[in-house]
Amino acid sequence: MKVFVYTLGCRLNQCESEAIMDSFIKAGFQKADNGRSADIVIVNSCTVTTKAEQKARRMIRLYSKTAEAVVVTGCYAQMDPKEVAALSAKVHVFSLRQKGALLNLAEHIKTCLFSGLSLNEAFSSFFALDMDPFVFDASSFSYHSRAYLKIQDGCDNHCGFCRTSIARGPSVSLGDDVVVDRALKLEKEGFHEIMLTGVNLTMYDHEKDGLGGLCEKLLEALGPDMRIRFSSMEADHIDDRLLRCIKDERIQPHFHLPIQTASDRLLKRIGRVYSMDHVRYIIERIRQMRDDPFFACDLIAGLPGERDEDFSITLDFLEKYDFAAFHVFPYSQREGTALFGAKDFIEERVRDERAAALRDMSACHFQRYLERQIGKKAEILVEEKLPDGLYGTTGNYIKAKIIGSEAPSGSLLKGFISNISPVEFSCVS
Repeated sequence: MKVFVYTLGCRLNQCESEAIMDSFIKAGFQKADNGRSADIVIVNSCTVTTKAEQKARRMIRLYSKTAEAVVVTGCYAQMDPKEVAALSAKVHVFSLRQKGALLNLAEHIKTCLFSGLSLNEAFSSFFALDMDPFVFDASSFSYHSRAYLKIQDGCDNHCGFCRTSIARGPSVSLGDDVVVDRALKLEKEGFHEIMLTGVNLTMYDHEKDGLGGLCEKLLEALGPDMRIRFSSMEADHIDDRLLRCIKDERIQPHFHLPIQTASDRLLKRIGRVYSMDHVRYIIERIRQMRDDPFFACDLIAGLPGERDEDFSITLDFLEKYDFAAFHVFPYSQREGTALFGAKDFIEERVRDERAAALRDMSACHFQRYLERQIGKKAEILVEEKLPDGLYGTTGNYIKAKIIGSEAPSGSLLKGFISNISPVEFSCVS
């Protein structure tokens, strides 16, 4: 039986999707090339924008035409389960409370089918089981070159545009000793890079030692050939303790900051709990410690009340601090958020023009960043072998074809970016 997982949204969703897929592979299921060829499709949904929800609905309807069952989970399924269930009789909705149980679904289905039950009967009996809420355990994937380690879920902030904190609930953190034990296990299994993930990663254990305290323990415990990569990092809990850890060469020089806007006036309006002075401090400290790290950011174009001068402030900030890439969202009104029903919406035409301008700027900045990397020493993690050669991702998040090596997936190689059209990484002995 073939299975396909379709993912929308954040790196945490990607991490959880990988863990779900891995559980099916370990249970003897096959990974389908696409959703149209799968018997079971899992859609891991997102509720950040209305477009994300629209895309989820479209894909659910599409997969329902060919698959025997479509499992839908994620933040959209949490917020609007009845709407999702009504899309098709083949849909099975798993709330975020039930999401962790998906790691046991494959074995349950296999047992039921072996006993002569139908797939529908397998799902019915699975929902009858006790599925207590717990932190989703998504540690590693046997077919993946990099390990993903989820250490945090939920968020205590309530930003005016965001439904994710409503869907995910308050912040919870995995115990630091548990995180270190799992990281050591991943190192023993042969992984050379761990990506730490969470809904709000820097909110990890923020009332105690925080992410900085955890990183100190990880760096003390892990060997010299292990690398740590952070997923998105909210600025409000990036402190000096964490910044000191970033000096360690085992921390990958790639940092994604969801700043949304560089206007302090707008940050206050949308409920962000930091100032742009703090963001500037973070960037300047990291650049003092690391050579030309890759800085990316999330931006929302057309936030309610965004004036021309606010947008200009954002453009000036991005240029001055030379971000390498931007992930741009046109503002989308979300029911249940503080900004829902705001009276000072930006005209859609203006919003979309601003989003397009930011994307064009991002493309220019990325090209400029690539050009600066030619000839610089770097490391690359081997990820996959394609018909035309070996490919991987450098520590500073440049995807490149690997020249001069046939190392297996998961290997960590030294070399330099030798070409950018196409992007190539040349290995050195």
